[in-house]
Amino acid sequence: MTTTTTPKKRTSTTTANIDPPRYDRPAKDEKVAELAYLKAEQRGFETGHEMDDWLEAEAELAKVD
Repeated sequence: MTTTTTPKKRTSTTTANIDPPRYDRPAKDEKVAELAYLKAEQRGFETGHEMDDWLEAEAELAKVD
């Protein structure tokens, strides 16, 4: 009589220690967009500063995190 052994499943522990993101990317982008809009509104929606508004909004929100 022969016995067969089933190989043990390997489990990954590398993802178990990773913290989940504070919030998902679409929610973050929405917050950045809202803040960038407010910055543009304060300037009277003068064109040519859209990227600056977005980057400043990202930087401000990063300080809060």
